[in-house]
Amino acid sequence: MMLARGVLLLSSCNALHLGAPALSRTVRFASRAVAPLMIELEEKGEFGTTEYVMSFKKDGAMFSPWHDAPLELEGGLYNMLTEIPKMTLKKMEVATKVEGNPIMQDEKKGKARLYHGPIFWNYGCLPQTWEDPNEKGDADVGGAFGDNDPVDVVEIGAASLPMGSFTPVKVLGCLSMIDDGELDWKVIAIAASDEHADKINDVDDIEKYYPGTVSGIREWFRWYKTPDGKPVNSFGHGEKALNAAAAKEVIAETNEFYQKLLSGKTEAGKLWLPSK
Repeated sequence: MMLARGVLLLSSCNALHLGAPALSRTVRFASRAVAPLMIELEEKGEFGTTEYVMSFKKDGAMFSPWHDAPLELEGGLYNMLTEIPKMTLKKMEVATKVEGNPIMQDEKKGKARLYHGPIFWNYGCLPQTWEDPNEKGDADVGGAFGDNDPVDVVEIGAASLPMGSFTPVKVLGCLSMIDDGELDWKVIAIAASDEHADKINDVDDIEKYYPGTVSGIREWFRWYKTPDGKPVNSFGHGEKALNAAAAKEVIAETNEFYQKLLSGKTEAGKLWLPSK
């Protein structure tokens, strides 16, 4: 079944991660943003446990969703990888320190991490971006350093995006969140296939079609760690949501950081990088 804009091509299985334990199964999707991108998603272990792994393959070979997927697409769109579908609790993430960068269950002290309430938007990241922990931010972000991860994306459209899918998105703005003293950009975007995408071009347009969304994102991420006894998160730039042009500058800068990482100009530490 091909969805609008080529977001996902599913096999006969019902969904990527519903219900019973998935020991190993494969689904395929095609992104038609540039050219058909046929990827196999192989799941091992029980979803919701620390043993769960979703790995990516192309033509039978390992495919890294961080390193091998394109960042920019035709028509000024960007390529978003969904890690956490909207209205779900399980904190899934690209494992940047594991070979091939599969999606895995985030854990704390050996236990699977869950949100204390569902996230109301699709959440994921942008391939070929990296928030450099060696780069000090400017005064607008209190001089915070990057969080050593790909740039996060909050997709605000009406549809739920499957975990592991790549979706063409329009970038609308961003928030400069400070989490445990680290800079953790939240790019706000909308799926190009959303019914309102052609009418929403910047962060100020969001309120008309999805009222309360920007403030909702800010407050959700401000408070979401407090049930674990952690302090509230803060935001740079006077807590203002920056516009689409500024967000694209952030993406371009973090892509430059990524390119330096990939070329060896920046120390990788424990991050997994493809062999040269």
